[in-house]
Amino acid sequence: MSEVRGWIDAAERVVVLTGAGISTDSGIPDFRGPQGVWTRNPGAEKLATLQNYVADPDLRKRAWRSRLESPAWKAEPNAGHRALVTLKRRGKLDTLITQNIDGLHQAAGSSPARVVEIHGTMREVVCLDCGERAPMERALARVRAGEEDPPCRSCGGILKSATISFGQGLVPEDLRRAERAAARCDLMLAVGTKLSVFPIAGVVPVAKRAGARVVIVNAEPTEMDELADAVLRGSISELLPPLVE
Repeated sequence: MSEVRGWIDAAERVVVLTGAGISTDSGIPDFRGPQGVWTRNPGAEKLATLQNYVADPDLRKRAWRSRLESPAWKAEPNAGHRALVTLKRRGKLDTLITQNIDGLHQAAGSSPARVVEIHGTMREVVCLDCGERAPMERALARVRAGEEDPPCRSCGGILKSATISFGQGLVPEDLRRAERAAARCDLMLAVGTKLSVFPIAGVVPVAKRAGARVVIVNAEPTEMDELADAVLRGSISELLPPLVE
Protein backbone atom coordinates (compact mmCIF):
# COMPACT_ATOMS: atom_id res chain seq x y z
CA MET A 1 0.00 0.00 0.00
CA SER A 2 2.72 2.51 0.96
CA GLU A 3 4.67 1.57 -2.18
CA VAL A 4 1.65 2.38 -4.35
CA ARG A 5 1.16 5.65 -2.46
CA GLY A 6 4.76 6.50 -3.30
CA TRP A 7 4.18 5.76 -6.99
CA ILE A 8 1.15 8.08 -7.00
CA ASP A 9 3.14 10.81 -5.23
CA ALA A 10 5.87 10.53 -7.87
CA ALA A 11 3.48 10.34 -10.85
CA GLU A 12 2.79 13.36 -13.05
CA ARG A 13 0.10 12.00 -15.36
CA VAL A 14 -2.28 9.47 -13.80
CA VAL A 15 -5.01 7.94 -15.95
CA VAL A 16 -7.84 6.19 -14.11
CA LEU A 17 -10.19 3.59 -15.62
CA THR A 18 -13.27 2.92 -13.48
CA GLY A 19 -15.96 0.27 -13.70
CA ALA A 20 -19.13 -0.68 -11.86
CA GLY A 21 -17.24 -1.69 -8.70
CA ILE A 22 -16.59 1.93 -7.73
CA SER A 23 -20.35 2.62 -7.59
CA THR A 24 -21.54 -0.48 -5.69
CA ASP A 25 -20.95 1.31 -2.35
CA SER A 26 -23.35 4.00 -3.61
CA GLY A 27 -26.05 1.34 -3.88
CA ILE A 28 -25.79 0.68 -7.63
CA PRO A 29 -25.41 -3.06 -8.31
CA ASP A 30 -22.81 -4.14 -10.88
CA PHE A 31 -23.69 -6.30 -13.88
CA ARG A 32 -21.41 -9.31 -13.87
CA GLY A 33 -20.48 -9.79 -10.19
CA PRO A 34 -21.96 -12.50 -7.94
CA GLN A 35 -24.95 -10.24 -7.11
CA GLY A 36 -24.88 -8.55 -10.52
CA VAL A 37 -27.97 -7.42 -12.42
CA TRP A 38 -27.33 -9.85 -15.29
CA THR A 39 -26.10 -12.67 -13.05
CA ARG A 40 -29.38 -12.67 -11.14
CA ASN A 41 -31.66 -11.87 -14.09
CA PRO A 42 -30.23 -12.94 -17.47
CA GLY A 43 -33.34 -11.48 -19.20
CA ALA A 44 -32.22 -7.99 -18.15
CA GLU A 45 -29.40 -8.20 -20.70
CA LYS A 46 -32.02 -8.22 -23.50
CA LEU A 47 -33.14 -4.74 -22.44
CA ALA A 48 -29.60 -3.54 -23.16
CA THR A 49 -29.48 -4.93 -26.72
CA LEU A 50 -30.17 -2.32 -29.40
CA GLN A 51 -31.74 -4.67 -31.96
CA ASN A 52 -34.31 -5.97 -29.45
CA TYR A 53 -35.01 -2.46 -28.17
CA VAL A 54 -35.78 -1.10 -31.64
CA ALA A 55 -37.85 -4.09 -32.75
CA ASP A 56 -40.00 -4.71 -29.67
CA PRO A 57 -42.35 -2.00 -28.29
CA ASP A 58 -43.16 -4.15 -25.22
CA LEU A 59 -39.46 -4.42 -24.39
CA ARG A 60 -39.16 -0.62 -24.69
CA LYS A 61 -42.02 -0.19 -22.20
CA ARG A 62 -40.22 -2.54 -19.80
CA ALA A 63 -36.99 -0.59 -20.33
CA TRP A 64 -38.72 2.70 -19.46
CA ARG A 65 -40.20 1.18 -16.27
CA SER A 66 -36.78 -0.13 -15.29
CA ARG A 67 -35.23 3.33 -15.92
CA LEU A 68 -37.84 4.88 -13.62
CA GLU A 69 -36.97 2.41 -10.87
CA SER A 70 -33.17 2.63 -11.21
CA PRO A 71 -31.38 2.95 -7.84
CA ALA A 72 -28.97 5.34 -9.57
CA TRP A 73 -31.40 8.28 -9.27
CA LYS A 74 -31.07 8.22 -5.46
CA ALA A 75 -27.37 7.30 -5.41
CA GLU A 76 -24.78 9.68 -3.97
CA PRO A 77 -21.03 9.67 -4.74
CA ASN A 78 -19.01 7.64 -2.22
CA ALA A 79 -15.48 7.98 -0.81
CA GLY A 80 -14.05 6.21 -3.90
CA HIS A 81 -15.50 8.84 -6.27
CA ARG A 82 -14.32 11.63 -3.99
CA ALA A 83 -10.79 10.17 -3.82
CA LEU A 84 -10.43 10.71 -7.57
CA VAL A 85 -11.43 14.37 -7.09
CA THR A 86 -8.55 14.61 -4.58
CA LEU A 87 -6.24 13.24 -7.28
CA LYS A 88 -7.44 15.98 -9.63
CA ARG A 89 -6.96 18.69 -6.96
CA ARG A 90 -3.38 17.51 -6.43
CA GLY A 91 -2.74 18.06 -10.15
CA LYS A 92 -2.06 14.36 -10.77
CA LEU A 93 -5.13 13.34 -12.80
CA ASP A 94 -4.74 13.52 -16.57
CA THR A 95 -7.92 11.67 -17.65
CA LEU A 96 -10.69 9.69 -15.96
CA ILE A 97 -12.10 7.01 -18.26
CA THR A 98 -15.27 5.43 -16.90
CA GLN A 99 -17.34 2.47 -18.01
CA ASN A 100 -20.11 3.75 -15.72
CA ILE A 101 -23.19 5.58 -16.97
CA ASP A 102 -24.32 6.92 -13.58
CA GLY A 103 -22.70 10.40 -13.64
CA LEU A 104 -21.41 9.99 -10.07
CA HIS A 105 -17.85 11.08 -10.94
CA GLN A 106 -19.15 14.48 -12.07
CA ALA A 107 -21.54 14.64 -9.09
CA ALA A 108 -18.52 14.13 -6.80
CA GLY A 109 -16.74 17.07 -8.44
CA SER A 110 -14.63 15.52 -11.22
CA SER A 111 -14.29 17.97 -14.11
CA PRO A 112 -16.50 16.87 -17.05
CA ALA A 113 -13.68 17.96 -19.40
CA ARG A 114 -11.40 15.25 -17.92
CA VAL A 115 -14.04 12.48 -17.87
CA VAL A 116 -14.51 10.12 -20.82
CA GLU A 117 -17.87 8.32 -20.42
CA ILE A 118 -16.98 5.46 -22.74
CA HIS A 119 -20.40 3.78 -22.39
CA GLY A 120 -22.40 7.02 -22.49
CA THR A 121 -24.69 8.46 -19.82
CA MET A 122 -28.07 7.54 -18.35
CA ARG A 123 -28.62 11.25 -17.51
CA GLU A 124 -29.69 12.02 -21.11
CA VAL A 125 -31.92 10.50 -23.79
CA VAL A 126 -31.12 10.40 -27.48
CA CYS A 127 -33.46 9.96 -30.47
CA LEU A 128 -32.35 6.99 -32.56
CA ASP A 129 -33.78 8.69 -35.69
CA CYS A 130 -32.81 12.38 -35.58
CA GLY A 131 -30.04 12.21 -32.95
CA GLU A 132 -31.49 14.96 -30.72
CA ARG A 133 -30.44 14.73 -27.06
CA ALA A 134 -32.40 15.90 -24.02
CA PRO A 135 -32.26 15.49 -20.22
CA MET A 136 -33.46 12.03 -19.11
CA GLU A 137 -35.62 13.63 -16.40
CA ARG A 138 -37.89 15.21 -19.03
CA ALA A 139 -38.56 11.81 -20.63
CA LEU A 140 -39.10 10.13 -17.25
CA ALA A 141 -41.67 12.81 -16.34
CA ARG A 142 -43.60 11.82 -19.49
CA VAL A 143 -43.48 8.14 -18.45
CA ARG A 144 -44.79 9.05 -14.98
CA ALA A 145 -47.59 11.01 -16.67
CA GLY A 146 -48.71 7.87 -18.55
CA GLU A 147 -46.64 7.66 -21.77
CA GLU A 148 -45.32 4.08 -21.70
CA ASP A 149 -42.92 4.53 -24.64
CA PRO A 150 -42.45 8.28 -25.17
CA PRO A 151 -41.45 9.16 -28.75
CA CYS A 152 -39.08 11.98 -29.76
CA ARG A 153 -40.87 15.34 -29.51
CA SER A 154 -39.08 16.62 -32.61
CA CYS A 155 -39.48 13.78 -35.12
CA GLY A 156 -41.57 11.02 -33.48
CA GLY A 157 -38.60 8.63 -33.49
CA ILE A 158 -37.60 6.09 -30.82
CA LEU A 159 -36.01 7.52 -27.67
CA LYS A 160 -33.33 5.61 -25.75
CA SER A 161 -31.03 6.49 -22.88
CA ALA A 162 -27.78 7.99 -24.22
CA THR A 163 -25.85 4.87 -23.22
CA ILE A 164 -24.01 2.42 -25.45
CA SER A 165 -26.16 -0.71 -25.82
CA PHE A 166 -25.03 -4.13 -27.03
CA GLY A 167 -24.95 -3.93 -30.81
CA GLN A 168 -23.99 -0.24 -30.76
CA GLY A 169 -20.45 0.95 -31.48
CA LEU A 170 -18.48 3.12 -29.06
CA VAL A 171 -18.06 6.78 -29.99
CA PRO A 172 -14.77 6.66 -31.99
CA GLU A 173 -13.48 9.99 -30.60
CA ASP A 174 -14.08 8.82 -27.00
CA LEU A 175 -12.09 5.65 -27.64
CA ARG A 176 -9.29 7.66 -29.31
CA ARG A 177 -9.17 10.07 -26.35
CA ALA A 178 -8.93 7.15 -23.92
CA GLU A 179 -6.16 5.44 -25.90
CA ARG A 180 -4.17 8.68 -26.33
CA ALA A 181 -4.38 9.34 -22.58
CA ALA A 182 -3.25 5.77 -21.78
CA ALA A 183 -0.27 6.09 -24.13
CA ARG A 184 1.02 9.25 -22.38
CA CYS A 185 0.36 8.42 -18.70
CA ASP A 186 3.01 7.38 -16.20
CA LEU A 187 0.56 5.55 -13.92
CA MET A 188 -2.62 3.67 -14.87
CA LEU A 189 -5.08 3.06 -12.04
CA ALA A 190 -7.82 0.50 -12.86
CA VAL A 191 -10.57 0.68 -10.24
CA GLY A 192 -13.67 -1.48 -9.84
CA THR A 193 -13.48 -3.19 -13.22
CA LYS A 194 -12.85 -6.85 -14.07
CA LEU A 195 -11.07 -5.64 -17.26
CA SER A 196 -13.04 -8.09 -19.38
CA VAL A 197 -14.93 -5.63 -21.63
CA PHE A 198 -13.07 -4.73 -24.81
CA PRO A 199 -12.00 -2.57 -26.53
CA ILE A 200 -11.82 -0.29 -23.47
CA ALA A 201 -9.94 -2.78 -21.24
CA GLY A 202 -7.20 -2.53 -23.88
CA VAL A 203 -6.10 0.86 -22.49
CA VAL A 204 -4.37 -0.98 -19.62
CA PRO A 205 -1.87 -2.89 -21.82
CA VAL A 206 -1.47 0.31 -23.92
CA ALA A 207 -0.28 2.14 -20.77
CA LYS A 208 1.95 -0.76 -19.72
CA ARG A 209 3.63 -0.91 -23.15
CA ALA A 210 4.23 2.87 -22.99
CA GLY A 211 6.17 2.37 -19.74
CA ALA A 212 3.52 3.31 -17.16
CA ARG A 213 3.05 1.49 -13.87
CA VAL A 214 -0.30 -0.34 -13.61
CA VAL A 215 -2.21 -0.54 -10.31
CA ILE A 216 -5.46 -2.53 -10.05
CA VAL A 217 -7.91 -1.90 -7.18
CA ASN A 218 -10.87 -4.30 -7.16
CA ALA A 219 -12.92 -6.50 -4.85
CA GLU A 220 -12.42 -9.59 -7.07
CA PRO A 221 -9.68 -10.95 -9.36
CA THR A 222 -9.49 -9.31 -12.81
CA GLU A 223 -8.42 -10.53 -16.24
CA MET A 224 -5.22 -8.45 -16.05
CA ASP A 225 -3.90 -9.04 -12.52
CA GLU A 226 -0.74 -10.67 -13.94
CA LEU A 227 0.07 -7.57 -15.98
CA ALA A 228 -0.20 -5.21 -12.99
CA ASP A 229 2.67 -3.84 -10.91
CA ALA A 230 0.37 -3.96 -7.86
CA VAL A 231 -3.07 -5.44 -7.16
CA LEU A 232 -5.06 -4.21 -4.14
CA ARG A 233 -8.06 -6.34 -3.24
CA GLY A 234 -10.94 -5.13 -1.08
CA SER A 235 -13.51 -2.35 -0.67
CA ILE A 236 -12.74 0.46 -3.11
CA SER A 237 -14.22 3.20 -0.92
CA GLU A 238 -11.87 2.07 1.89
CA LEU A 239 -8.73 1.40 -0.21
CA LEU A 240 -8.72 4.41 -2.54
CA PRO A 241 -8.83 7.44 -0.19
CA PRO A 242 -5.62 6.61 1.77
CA LEU A 243 -3.82 5.91 -1.54
CA VAL A 244 -4.40 9.40 -2.91
CA GLU A 245 -4.50 11.66 0.18
